[in-house]
Amino acid sequence: MAGPRHPVSVSGAALVQTDRLQTFAFSVCWSDDSDTFARRSWEEFRRLHKTLKETFPVEAGLLRRSDRILPKLTDASLLVHWGHTGRGLARLQLLETYSRALLAAGERVTHSPVLTGFFAPQPMDLEPVLPAGSLVILPAPQEPLPGPTGSPAIRSQEAQSLHCLQPFSTQDTWGQPFHARAQEALDVLLRHPSGWWLVANEDQQMAWFPAPYLEELALGQGRDGEWSLGSSGYQFCASHAYESSQADELSVTTGARVRVLETSDCGWWLCRFRGRTGLLPAAILQPDGLGTLLSGPWLHLRVDGGEDREGEAQSSPKSPQATTLPPTVPARPSRSAIQSCCCTITRKALEQYPGCHGPP
Repeated sequence: MAGPRHPVSVSGAALVQTDRLQTFAFSVCWSDDSDTFARRSWEEFRRLHKTLKETFPVEAGLLRRSDRILPKLTDASLLVHWGHTGRGLARLQLLETYSRALLAAGERVTHSPVLTGFFAPQPMDLEPVLPAGSLVILPAPQEPLPGPTGSPAIRSQEAQSLHCLQPFSTQDTWGQPFHARAQEALDVLLRHPSGWWLVANEDQQMAWFPAPYLEELALGQGRDGEWSLGSSGYQFCASHAYESSQADELSVTTGARVRVLETSDCGWWLCRFRGRTGLLPAAILQPDGLGTLLSGPWLHLRVDGGEDREGEAQSSPKSPQATTLPPTVPARPSRSAIQSCCCTITRKALEQYPGCHGPP
C-alpha cells in the first residue's frame, strides 16, 4: 500500500501583490500525480527553514558541517532593479531554487510532515478568487528578448496564448486598427482586473482587449445533444477531499485541480483528473482563482470578487444558440486606473510605448 503523498516538484508560477503584501505562487506536483497551487509569504518560508533546521539537525549540518544537505535560504538584494516588485520577482526565483533543493535532500526530508504540510493546500490556496486589488506578476522567460539594453520588457510566455472566441475590432496601442479573427491566437502580456488585457497578435501588434472574448478552447457540443464546456474543460479545484463510492466516480484530494467537462443540475459534474474521467459532487468544486489566471481559460471572474454571469462556468449553458451571442465587453478603465494598478516594472516598461498606458 502506498504511503502518504509527498511533493515531487515545485515550480515558481507568479508573484502576487496586494497593497504592500507579497506572496509567491508555486505549482506543486505530488507523488499521486495530482498538482496544486500554493501561495506562501517570505516569512512563511523563513519559518519553514527554521523548523527544518530544528527537526533535522544532522541534515542541517548543526552537528557536523560536512553532513549538511539542507540548502541555505538566500534573500534577494535590496539593491535589485525595479524596487519592491523587482525584489519580489528575484525572491520568487530564489525560493524556487530553494524548494527544488529541498526536494533533492532525500526521503527523510521530502516525506516529512514538515515539508509535506508546508506545500499542502491551505485555505488561502483554495479561495475561488484573489483578494481585491491583487496584481499577478508573471516571471519573465529565462532567455532575454531583443530590446534596448537595460530596459524592462513586457513579455509573453507560450502558456499565455489564448484564442479569440469571436471577431472583435479595437485600436492598438498606437491608435491603429486592431482586428482579431475568431479562433485567432493572441498572446496575453498583461492581465488587468478591469477585464481589459494587453495582448499581442502574431504580427506583434499590441492592443488592450476584452478578456471575455478570450478562451483556451471554444465551446463544443457534448454527448446526448447537451452543450458541454469543451474537450479540455474549465479548471476547478476541490475544496475538500472526496473518496469515490461508485465505479463512475473520481477520488480527489483537497486542492486537486480538475477539468470540468460537463455540468449538470443534478449536483454531479463530469470531470477529468489524473487521466481518468468520472463524476464528482459539484458541492466540493469551486473556480481555481489563481490557477485560472496562470493556466487559463478565463472564467469571467473578476479580482474585485464580482462574477460575470454571462458564460459563467458553474451554470449549465441553455442552448447552442446562446453561444452565438457576443460576450459581454467590460467597461473600459481610465488610464489613471490602469497606471495606479500597475507595478513599477510594468509602468517603466509602458513608458517605452506612449500609446499603451491604457485603453483609449
